[in-house]
Amino acid sequence: MTDLVRTVPMFPLGATVLPGSELPLNVFEPRYQALVNDVLAAPDGPDFGVVLITRGHEVGGGDERSDVGVLVRIRNHRQMSGGRFALDCVAGQRIKVVCWLPDDPYPRAEIAVWPDEENGSEWVALQQVDAAVIRLRETLTRLAQRRERGVPRIPTTADLSGSPGERLYSLAARCPLGDSDRQTVLAAPGVADRARVLAEALTGATEIVEFELLQS
Repeated sequence: MTDLVRTVPMFPLGATVLPGSELPLNVFEPRYQALVNDVLAAPDGPDFGVVLITRGHEVGGGDERSDVGVLVRIRNHRQMSGGRFALDCVAGQRIKVVCWLPDDPYPRAEIAVWPDEENGSEWVALQQVDAAVIRLRETLTRLAQRRERGVPRIPTTADLSGSPGERLYSLAARCPLGDSDRQTVLAAPGVADRARVLAEALTGATEIVEFELLQS
């Protein structure tokens, strides 16, 4: 993790956001309207942090939050009646929360950017993920044929662009996974670990589909 620590506004959400993902937001709660106004006026750009709410709700506060998330940048915004905002955002670097500050008037935290910890086996690690993707696709195809419906398209990492770490994030965002699995992918220290946990999550998803096949 980088040594540079800075304070940023935080927007906890009920979903895991992965680096590279697009994030549309409708902002209606007064404290987050204040956040948007502040970040739009910030000299360093309209950035804020996003983390997963692990317990509780997005509205009202009192939630429990993950300490691993992403920095998000507002690309476009539209202000509506009542101070509401429609935001078009994109997720960038992974971050780790060093400490939470008082929610005054909105959540804030001291954060540090958390780059991947490399070990030299990143490209090899993608192979186990692609094998798990192919097995999941084959199982979904069998279920779709039995139920006479379309087959969801899930790419392999070879179909995607970017570094190995970026490909894994992109794949995890496209796969039928829950937010808990995606958060585990996000919190993996490096690419090899991310590949391992993503392959395990894909295997778990395949087993669920296989169970559905047995029941149909």
